[in-house]
Amino acid sequence: MVFQQDTQRGDGPVRTCVGCRQKASTRELLRLVARSGPDGQAGSWYVEPDPGGSAPGRGAHLHPTAACLELAERRRAFARALRHDAQAHGALDLDRLRRHLAPHTTAPPQHPAPPQTQSSAPIRNGSTSS
Repeated sequence: MVFQQDTQRGDGPVRTCVGCRQKASTRELLRLVARSGPDGQAGSWYVEPDPGGSAPGRGAHLHPTAACLELAERRRAFARALRHDAQAHGALDLDRLRRHLAPHTTAPPQHPAPPQTQSSAPIRNGSTSS
């Protein structure tokens, strides 16, 4: 018997947000790409929003919320997801991304609620400490 992994929902391809790590359709996420400035020197690389999803290069996806942006920054997810070598090219500038997300940050994130556990009793692991 062959099992197929469900990679698509009814609303298009599914990607993972680099901030919260939740899977969502590409319609719910903002695609991001790394770009270099006009001089191509170290320190001139930045993250550019790609709302149309058609810019060339490796892309990463993010929920367009301040919470997911903060999580991605804290986890240093942009350089890893975009395979950007910060030692060779300098850090990625996120100012363009922040300006793009500024109008969108007033809406609360619409992430699914975490699953509830069946038992409300505390889990005991046999430890003698309380």
